[in-house]
Amino acid sequence: MDVLAPVILIVTILFIGRAIKVVPQQSAWVVERLGKYHGTLSPGLNFLIPFIDRLAYRHSLKEIPLDVPSQVCITRDNTQLKVDGILYFQVTDPMRASYGSSDYVMAITQLAQTTLRSVIGKMELDRTFEEREMINAAVVSALDEAALTWGVKVLRYEIKDLTPPAEILHAMQQQITAEREKRALIAASEGRKQEQINIATGERESFIARSEGEKQAQINQAQGEAAAIAAVADATAEAIRKIAAAIEQPGGAQAVQLKVAEKAVDAYAQLAQKNNTMIVPGHMGEVAGLIGTAMALMRGGAAGPAAQSSSAASRPGNSTSV
Repeated sequence: MDVLAPVILIVTILFIGRAIKVVPQQSAWVVERLGKYHGTLSPGLNFLIPFIDRLAYRHSLKEIPLDVPSQVCITRDNTQLKVDGILYFQVTDPMRASYGSSDYVMAITQLAQTTLRSVIGKMELDRTFEEREMINAAVVSALDEAALTWGVKVLRYEIKDLTPPAEILHAMQQQITAEREKRALIAASEGRKQEQINIATGERESFIARSEGEKQAQINQAQGEAAAIAAVADATAEAIRKIAAAIEQPGGAQAVQLKVAEKAVDAYAQLAQKNNTMIVPGHMGEVAGLIGTAMALMRGGAAGPAAQSSSAASRPGNSTSV
């Protein structure tokens, strides 16, 4: 009995250890009963039949990153391109992941490489750098369709690096440098063009402003001269009206005659002081006639025929008196 007790204890512990299984969260364990798929254990406490049921496969249901080894791909324009990437997948069906493929990780890796070579082979070198998103989407679509039978869901694929040969890379750098120099020259020429346009526009606007200023100055000058002429004319008319009104007053005619006579005498007095040539009347009676004529004009024809007869009497050949 003392020998059987430890044996029974060991068997009991083994029995309990094989019968009770605790599955972690985000894990799935596949159970086989007598060599045949029996079921999948969910997270938590599970019970098995010892020595009849066994744990065949253990799968993680988390998202798994898989590094796809780099490989050399040939583009459509026969250029070698070294490409490497990373793949993200998740086990969605533990039973298919266990029995659909002997090694679904290797199957996904190989399929990703072959699909990538096929996609890049349809594109030219320049497009491979511009169409990364399209390449990633094409690889994911091809892998996801094939991985359904493996119980795996391909979530996404990302290209980590695209490395062309050294000579191709050098040529691309030269092309980029030339393109940048071209853009710089175009920008400089556009700047000079805009500068000339701005200068021409400024000169045109300046010329228009000067011409408008000169035009306005001439208008203002003409308006000023017209106003001055009108003012002089108004003043002259007002003076004439006042003289005419004064003549109509008592003694006005005699005062005008005296004033005209004084002007005439002053004019004759200046002849002796200046070397001027002047035609003068032959008789002083003609001077009186001129005075009478001026008086008649200033009266505005008020004297009538009497003034005309007086003027006729003072013409040459008639008796004159001062």
